[in-house]
Amino acid sequence: MSLEFNVLATTAAGGRRAEMRLAHQTVQTPVFMPVGTAGTVKAVTQDVLERLGAEIILGNTYHLYLRPGHEAIRRMGGLHRFMSWPHALLTDSGGFQVFSLSQLRKVTDEGVKFRSHLDGSSHFFTPEHSMDVQIALGADIAMAFDECTEYPADRKRAEESLRLTMAWARRSLDYHSAHRDEVPWREEFEGRRQSLFGIVQGGMYGDLRRESAERLVEMGFDGYAIGGLSVGEPRELTLEVISEVLPLLPKDKPRYVMGVGYPDEIEQYARMGVDMMDCVLPTRAARHGLLFTSEGRLNIKGRQYAEDQGPPDAACACMVCRRYSRAYLRHLMQAGEALSGILNSIHNLAYYLGIMERVRGSLQAARD
Repeated sequence: MSLEFNVLATTAAGGRRAEMRLAHQTVQTPVFMPVGTAGTVKAVTQDVLERLGAEIILGNTYHLYLRPGHEAIRRMGGLHRFMSWPHALLTDSGGFQVFSLSQLRKVTDEGVKFRSHLDGSSHFFTPEHSMDVQIALGADIAMAFDECTEYPADRKRAEESLRLTMAWARRSLDYHSAHRDEVPWREEFEGRRQSLFGIVQGGMYGDLRRESAERLVEMGFDGYAIGGLSVGEPRELTLEVISEVLPLLPKDKPRYVMGVGYPDEIEQYARMGVDMMDCVLPTRAARHGLLFTSEGRLNIKGRQYAEDQGPPDAACACMVCRRYSRAYLRHLMQAGEALSGILNSIHNLAYYLGIMERVRGSLQAARD
């Protein structure tokens, strides 16, 4: 059995409160998933993530394949055991990272040849190889190998990218169906299987997005993601694509928008019916001194905070806001202390996870 998705409440606007049962965790949705690129959510330990209420985090197939290697992780019992995270994990396909190596890759129908950003070594990713890597890593949810369409892209480019993505989706699904039981935890969670999500592409063209969604649904994935967003397009276009695609996806399976977004965006998308979202923004912004608060964005490097004894966010009850002042966080940033990125990241993640907790509560109340 792969994932079980149970909708508990819905709203007229399309929002839904649900539970997603995976091998390692029953995840409450809508959910924001912290990004743990190389087997770590940057600057935040696993026990702190647990205290913050994170139930599912991401691992990055491309980075873990290059270092320490998926076979090494397989031999150590899979990514859950390797990184001491007993809760749910999702791995991306590696497609977006390969996409970002625009000067170091060559795309063919068979797959993508690319050079490592670490040492320049040559590698070749096919849909089958992406599945092999993700099965070895053993995430609860794997993603089909896709080709991310850049923005802007003309129609011919978007059509070609969609052609590849659809062909690769079929190959990913066929290979994964034949090998999904080879995950490292198969004996520990007898009867449970790794799930596979398809990824809707098509650039910013509504008809191509519709075609992609309809064809993926016909293939029969465990869940569906909307990819190719947050690649430089205006927010209005992001919203337009999500609005176009959501009604085409099955109501009884999870819907995942990849790589979004700012706090107000994730709340808006959750209330529209998006079940899963992820973004590096909370931790990346934190390392540059940008905090998200109930009063808006706060650049802790500002001089006005040099002697500010108030908490980063008076409305926040996270472990950082309960203990530390804006003045202290500014001092850490100015001094280049490693603790700066740690505390800022904890607060930002607490803020994002708190948004989803609040949204889940309001969606549940709408039913009650």
